[in-house]
Amino acid sequence: MRVPLSWLREYVDLPATETGRDVQAKLISVGLEVETVEQLGDGLKGPLVVGKVLTIEELEGFKKPIRFCTVDVGQANGTGEPQEIVCGARNFAVGDKVVVVLPGAVLPGDFAIAARKTYGKTSHGMICSGDELGMGDDGSHGIIVLPPEHEVGTDAIELLQLVDEVLDIAVTPDRGYALSIRGVARETATAYGLTLSDPALLDVPQPNAFGYPVQVADPMGCDRFTARTVTGLDPEARSPLWLTRRLQKAGMRPISLAVDITNYVMLELGQPLHAYDRSRVQGPIGVRRAEQGEKLVTLDGVTRTLDAQDLVITDDRGPIGLAGVMGGANTEIDDTENTTTEVVVEAAHFDALSISRTARRHKLASEASKRFERGVDPQAASAAAQRTVDLLVLLAGGTADAGVTEVIAPSAPHTITIPADHPDKVAGVAYGRETVVRRLQEVGCDVYGQDELIVTVPSWRPDLTDPNDLAEEVIRLEGYENLPSTLPKPPAGRGLTDRQRLHRRIGRALAGAGYVEAPNYPFVGEHVFDQFGLTADDPNRKVVKLVNPLSDEEPALRTTLLPGLLGALRRNDGRGSHDLALFETGLVFHPREELKIAVRLPVDRRPTDEEIASLTEALPVQPRHAAVVLTGAREQAGWWGKGRPSDWADAVESARVLAREAGTELIVRGGQYGPWHPGRCAELAVVVEGVEQVIGYAGELHPGVLKSLGLPARTSAMELDLDALESASAGVPKGPKISTFPVATQDVALVVDVSVPHADVEGALREGAGELLESIRLFDVYENAAQLGEGKKSLAYALRFRAGDRTLTVDEASAARDAAVALAGSRVGAVLRG
Repeated sequence: MRVPLSWLREYVDLPATETGRDVQAKLISVGLEVETVEQLGDGLKGPLVVGKVLTIEELEGFKKPIRFCTVDVGQANGTGEPQEIVCGARNFAVGDKVVVVLPGAVLPGDFAIAARKTYGKTSHGMICSGDELGMGDDGSHGIIVLPPEHEVGTDAIELLQLVDEVLDIAVTPDRGYALSIRGVARETATAYGLTLSDPALLDVPQPNAFGYPVQVADPMGCDRFTARTVTGLDPEARSPLWLTRRLQKAGMRPISLAVDITNYVMLELGQPLHAYDRSRVQGPIGVRRAEQGEKLVTLDGVTRTLDAQDLVITDDRGPIGLAGVMGGANTEIDDTENTTTEVVVEAAHFDALSISRTARRHKLASEASKRFERGVDPQAASAAAQRTVDLLVLLAGGTADAGVTEVIAPSAPHTITIPADHPDKVAGVAYGRETVVRRLQEVGCDVYGQDELIVTVPSWRPDLTDPNDLAEEVIRLEGYENLPSTLPKPPAGRGLTDRQRLHRRIGRALAGAGYVEAPNYPFVGEHVFDQFGLTADDPNRKVVKLVNPLSDEEPALRTTLLPGLLGALRRNDGRGSHDLALFETGLVFHPREELKIAVRLPVDRRPTDEEIASLTEALPVQPRHAAVVLTGAREQAGWWGKGRPSDWADAVESARVLAREAGTELIVRGGQYGPWHPGRCAELAVVVEGVEQVIGYAGELHPGVLKSLGLPARTSAMELDLDALESASAGVPKGPKISTFPVATQDVALVVDVSVPHADVEGALREGAGELLESIRLFDVYENAAQLGEGKKSLAYALRFRAGDRTLTVDEASAARDAAVALAGSRVGAVLRG
């Protein structure tokens, strides 16, 4: 909504020193979104005057028509002599009054005017168009031709109201009243503590039986319809300058006098109106729902096929307008033939939801529909019709018909009961009853009561429906900036759950290990499962599909985090970042075995535990997973060393990092699944309530998967089920006990078959060593057929023994080592090397 400050001042007596920026700040403080303040005529400098064209000489021999004119500008040029001006426009003639800018003037855009020789003549100034003066679109796209009554030499800057400030307000859907000068003026008056001169306070005659006949068949869609008739209009009458300039400043194009008046009143009062050529209306005006498939040619010349839910205006022939959206071409006031002498003015109030759906159904947004769908003051219809009639009589020489038609569906004003201290509780500020009542009255409410207030909402505020809306009005008028900043006080016993704490610890641990978090959208396309090489019966292929996906290429919810993470890795690698270590924790989604329909929860009370449980059962199973992907260098090369590329062992180690944070014993063994390389894949498992459960995989990805996804060679990945990891957890990990006694280190090198996993050997050593074992570390892997035998390998371990209450003897440490080696020998066939 564009609001000229000069127009606003008519209804609010603002101090003369207040600028548009000052008003902008005040309106923002009461909750209106004033985006910009446009300075019209900024930099404009005269002389800019009214001139009369005396002669026109057509200059020949040029590529385009050129005219050499003499113009009478009175004494504005200091001599009284005719001003010689060269002009290329052709929409004016001898005797026309035009706008002339003389040498020494400056037009908008810092365009200085001076005498100059052109086309063989000297031009002393310019004959101006609306675009050159920054007036906006006046529909003519040529020289401004003024009405003949304006005197030669008159200052055109004041005449055309070229200097002004225009506030551009972004009106939110709940503040439809701000789509009018009246509504913005009310907010301005409240912000400044001034009195509003309400333009809707007019003397309106009572309805009678002599008005134009109107029949409303759908009172739910149209609860008020006012019709007035004006006869004897001068078809040659044109909109005066003050009217066209106000429309232009508000962003509307002048069309014809009758249409301009309806647009002007709509901007002024917020009530959309429509003017019908009475000679083209046949029979009574009706309001009803359209018949399915009915046709209507709207004012934009488009033939529209109507829906049964569309509200239409009719006469004896059928639809003549799309109610609240756009009129029909068959009753249009013709501004080209100038034959309209009688007009029927419609001022109606239509159902907001119906108008909104119709406008969207026909993709036909108009100034009228924009207001109706946000809420229009139904009480303003008769005043808007009266204002339109008054202007038609004043400007077009018409006569107001004595008949007044008003069809009104009975309705009661909306009342809300609110505790007087409710705004205090919402804002956390003690406003007090007096302030609450005063602010609500400033909004236009009628307020009664003491501790319990009965508030009657004004007709122009349909957005006020409950106590919280009223509290918001009090708070915004008191000033959002005056609300204190206070920290909320959570009740005792609340905070992060164990699950949330685990997720945070895991995020910090992975970040500390050099991984960067890369959250992704939870959507996948099913083709990715083929690229991953998943079998046809793989559970991850069973997906939950969305009815309205963001992308048709990814219509399903993810069952694994890897597609999103690998996509992020591919994009970053393609943009020059080749050393990558990314991680993500997030939900995956699996459909339930039995599909259930979600219940519709009530809005008038808190849902019961049974209703919430029923809703939860209808949702997909949503475990939380963690995943990492790596490529490039894991350790950078530099003066400190050669560095090291990432490999499958790093992916496995990331799983161990998560297990340590969860306080869980992780079982790592060779495995084979989906996108992982069959020889470099580790299966990850935990023991939950005595039962071993596979929770994920880690290792290097299959070369075929890397090729199909366009990923770098030797890319590794890990993914596991965090919820399953947590269920196997012993709780929050406890800090280690630091012993003051010395450690005893024993090294062993065991020869085993190449096929024996290190994890099996380590497990046997750990179990055999008993409680004295503090830690075990694999520090060497050696293969040499000549020394060890064909198909053998050597695994060297450092075993650290320590007791918490004494210093271990050599015999105790050796005995624990021998027991560990013995169990490894019996379990995996390990032989002590050398």
